Amino acid sequence: MIDPSAGDRPTLPDRGGGNSTPTLAIIALIGLLTLMGAGLAGYVIANRFAPASSSRTVVRPTGTILMAVRDLARLETNELHMEKVIDLTDRQSRFFGLVPTSDAILLVAAGDVTVGIDLTKLGEHDFEVDRATGAARLVLPAPEVLSVRLDEEHTYVYKRTTGLLADRNEQLESKARQEAVRAIGEAANEGEVMEKARKQAERQLQELLQKFGVTRVTIGWRPS
Repeated sequence: MIDPSAGDRPTLPDRGGGNSTPTLAIIALIGLLTLMGAGLAGYVIANRFAPASSSRTVVRPTGTILMAVRDLARLETNELHMEKVIDLTDRQSRFFGLVPTSDAILLVAAGDVTVGIDLTKLGEHDFEVDRATGAARLVLPAPEVLSVRLDEEHTYVYKRTTGLLADRNEQLESKARQEAVRAIGEAANEGEVMEKARKQAERQLQELLQKFGVTRVTIGWRPS
């Protein structure tokens, strides 16, 4: 038989867990984030208070090969110490040139420049001595930069910046050092520096020739 009062009974909501899945997922996510945060905090604290890691540079000895020997005959008159900042950038592009990027270096370079006279450029008739009067005439080549060398102890990379999409140019530091040598040598070619080199060369040669019995020295210069 059908109970006529069955249709009037209130229907209770289903408590079987219809909304429990999202709630459990949120709780699990919160727990995961909490564990990740605790792990990150522990990592930072451990790195901060952990003893500093040690490193050691090892140089493996290799053979040295003598490639050439060159005879020198030069009169060094002045030595300059100069500094130069080199800002060098390797500009690159990605995605068919639509996205520019770069690899850049800022090098603080210190260098020593030697200025003087290359005596191998003296000609056969550039030096004459009158033994009767003790007078000498000397025509010298123009002073020049004889050598430029970087002071490795005081040359360093101040900043190196490589874009997110850029390739690191392993030759960039070498190019920066080469540019530093060129720029320092070029700066030493100023007229004031060369004029000081002329006066110093004249003084040194006069003192040297007088020790060999020359009483009067006339020094001329070739055009630079």
